[in-house]
Amino acid sequence: MMSLKISKPIVSVAWLQEHLDHKNLIILDCTIPKVTEKSNAVNSDEKLQIKGAIFFDIKNTFSDVNGKFPNTILSPKEFEYKAQELGINNNSLIVCYDDLGVYSSPRVWWMFQLMGFTNVAVLDGGLPKWIEHKYPIEKQQNNSRSKGNFKTNYQSGKIKFTNDILSAINNKTILIADARSKGRFNSTESEPRSDVKGGHIPNSVSLPFSEIIENGTFKSEEALKVIFNEINPKKKPFIFSCGTGITASVLALGAEISGSKNYAVYDGSWTEWGSTENLPIEI
Repeated sequence: MMSLKISKPIVSVAWLQEHLDHKNLIILDCTIPKVTEKSNAVNSDEKLQIKGAIFFDIKNTFSDVNGKFPNTILSPKEFEYKAQELGINNNSLIVCYDDLGVYSSPRVWWMFQLMGFTNVAVLDGGLPKWIEHKYPIEKQQNNSRSKGNFKTNYQSGKIKFTNDILSAINNKTILIADARSKGRFNSTESEPRSDVKGGHIPNSVSLPFSEIIENGTFKSEEALKVIFNEINPKKKPFIFSCGTGITASVLALGAEISGSKNYAVYDGSWTEWGSTENLPIEI
C-alpha cells in the first residue's frame, strides 16, 4: 500500500471513512473544552471518539505547561519527541478533528505545518459530522502505537511573537486579523480571563472565526476567497491573532483553503498582549 498524500488542508468525513483502514493513517482527537464553556465539559467516561483515534492533548502534552500564557508552543525538539511517542512517522497521513466541528483541530494542523510536516488535514465538521453520517465510533480509549520516527523541520516564518507584532503595527505592509468576537475586539464584552484588558492590537482588523464557519464546517473555497479578499484586498501577509492561539489557527486554515499561503499565527495572542504592561491597545 502506497503512502497516501493529502492535497488539500481539509478532508470530508466521507473521505476519511473511505481511507479508515489505510496503514499510514493517524487520526488525532484534538478536542479541548472551550474556555467559555467549562460547565459543559464532557465527562471522560461518556466521551466518544472516531474509531481508532488517538487523543492529542493540546493543553497538557503539546503546550509548554510552564509557559506564562496558555497553549504556548513547544520547542521543535520536544514536539518531535512527543509526536514520536504518539506513534507518528515521517510517512504518516494525519487527520485532526475535534468534538465541536471546527474549533481546536486547526491549531494542531498549524502546529504540524510549523514543524515542517505537511501531510496533515483537518476533518471538516469534526465528530458531529462523523456521527451524523453514522460512521464508526467508540468510547474513548488509548489506541497506543509503537514509537514513530517523526522529525521536525521548523518553519519559523509561520509563528510570530510580541516583538514581531510591535514592528508589524507600524508596518503597513502586514495585516493583523483578530479571530475573537467583535464584542471582545471592541471591548464591549469582557475577556474570559479577568487579568486581560479589553480592546485590540492597533491597526488590526476584526474577523471572528465564526464568520468563516457554517453549520460546523468551513464555508466554500469561493466564499472564503471573498471574505479574505474583502479584509485584505492588497494581499498583504497576514498575522492571525485570537485569545490564546486556538481560533487564530482557524483563520490560518481558512486562509490556506482560500489559496493564501502568506500568513503566520501570533502564539501569545490577546492573552499575552492584553496582560502585558506598556503595549499599545485600541478600543
